[in-house]
Amino acid sequence: RMSRHAQLRDHDVNPCIVETDASNKCMDDNNYNKDKCTAYFLKYRNCRKFWHAIMMQRRRNGVKPEMPSAEERKKMLESMG
Repeated sequence: RMSRHAQLRDHDVNPCIVETDASNKCMDDNNYNKDKCTAYFLKYRNCRKFWHAIMMQRRRNGVKPEMPSAEERKKMLESMG
């Protein structure tokens, strides 16, 4: 079993690694001034909301795993345009 930190860095577990990293980089680059990173936080929040809804739908439908793999998510996004 992976540690919590390792899970958060696993693209198959966490669909929002890119958004997380971008937010953290913005904070680092702007001396932790949150006001300058609002757009990054919004992208992260939208990412989490979107994939959480997908995960809940899959859970209701009995689909395993509840979070699609990174490859599966890429295909889903491509099919949406």
